[in-house]
Amino acid sequence: MMKQPVHICHIIYALKTGGLENGLVNLINHLPAEKFQHSIVCLTDFDDFADRIKRDDVEIISLHKNAGQDIGLYLKLYRVIKRMKPDVVHTRNMAAIEMQIPAFFAKVKVRVHGEHGWDISDPQGKNKKYQWIRKVCSVVIHRFVPLSKELEAYLTDVVRVPPQKITRICNGVDSVRFSPNAVMDKMPFASSVSVNTVVIGYVGRMEVIKNPEVLARAFIALNKQLSKDVFLVMIGGGSQLKTVKSILENEQLLDKCWFPGDCPNVSSLMLGFDVFCLPSKAEGISNTLLEAMASGLPVVATKVGGNADIALDGETATLIESGHVDELVEALATYVNDAGLRKQHGKAGRQRIEKSLSLKQMVSNYEAMYLKEINNLHQEVA
Repeated sequence: MMKQPVHICHIIYALKTGGLENGLVNLINHLPAEKFQHSIVCLTDFDDFADRIKRDDVEIISLHKNAGQDIGLYLKLYRVIKRMKPDVVHTRNMAAIEMQIPAFFAKVKVRVHGEHGWDISDPQGKNKKYQWIRKVCSVVIHRFVPLSKELEAYLTDVVRVPPQKITRICNGVDSVRFSPNAVMDKMPFASSVSVNTVVIGYVGRMEVIKNPEVLARAFIALNKQLSKDVFLVMIGGGSQLKTVKSILENEQLLDKCWFPGDCPNVSSLMLGFDVFCLPSKAEGISNTLLEAMASGLPVVATKVGGNADIALDGETATLIESGHVDELVEALATYVNDAGLRKQHGKAGRQRIEKSLSLKQMVSNYEAMYLKEINNLHQEVA
C-alpha cells in the first residue's frame, strides 16, 4: 500500500518577489511530488509571483492580515490548519513565527521554523521584543532551520535554542539555469557599451537594507578615478530606486547606467555582467549572490549575514565592510583593472556552487530534515 505524501503547510508573510519566496518556490518545485504535498498560507496576500510554482496541486490562501497587531489572525489560521490537517507546519522569519502557536493548538504533528534573514527593522537581531517572542515560540517548535552560521549562532547564543533542535540548511541555486554556458539573449544595454567596457551588475530589491545608494556613490567615484570605461546595471524595484537614479543624474551618469526594474530573465542578463556587487547592510543567504557565482561572476560583497558562508574572500570574491564607499571603490577598481582576476574568481565561484551550493543539494537537505522529523514522531508514538 502506497504511503500518503507528507503534507507541508508553509506559512509566510506574503508570496511576492523576494529571496525567501524564491527559495520556497524552488523547494516546492523540486521536492519529489510522490513524497510531498504542499500548501501555502500568506498572512497578507500573494501576486503573480505565485505563477512560478510549477505544480498545480498547491493551495494558496491569503489571510489578509490587518496592519499592526491582528488578534483575529490566530483564529483564522487555526481554522485553516484544522481544515487542511497538514503533517508539517513550516513558518519562516520573524513575521510568521507566532503562527506556531495556533499550529500547536491545532495539534500539527511537526512544527518547523526557518530563519532566512533579519527583519528590516532589526538588521542585527538586537530587538529585545523579537528575542523574547522567539524564546516563547521556541517551546512549541520542533526544528529550527537557520540559513547561515550567523543566524545559527544567534539562535543558540541569544535565543538559547538547544543545538540539537537546529539544522542549518544553506540556500542552493539552479546551476543549470544560472550558468556561464546558459543561452545569452541580446543585452538591452548592448548599444551603450563597447567591447572594452566593464559592466558592474546588481540584482536585488532597491531598499535601504540592500544599500544600493552606496553602490551608486562608488560608481561615481570609479568614473572619476579610472580611465577604463565602466557601466552600471541595477536590476530590481523598490523605494530607493528614485533616490539612486537622482544621485547618478546629478553627476550626469544616467547614460552609463541601466535600471530595468524587476526582470524575469535575470539568468540571461547576468551573462552581460563582468562583476557582481552586493552592498547590503544585512543578509541571510543571498539568492542573487548564489546566482552570480553560478553564472561565473567575480563578486564584491559586504561581510554581513551569510555572505561569507557563500563567497570566499580572495578566492571567489572580495568581501568588504558594509557602508564603506572607499573600500567598495577599491574592490571594484581591482576587478575592473584585472581581467585575469575576474576570470579566476569567477571560475572558482562556479566550482564552489557545483561542489556544495546547488539547488539539488538544498532540496536533498530539506527532504532529509522533513523525513527525519516525521520518523522521529513515529518512533515516539511507537
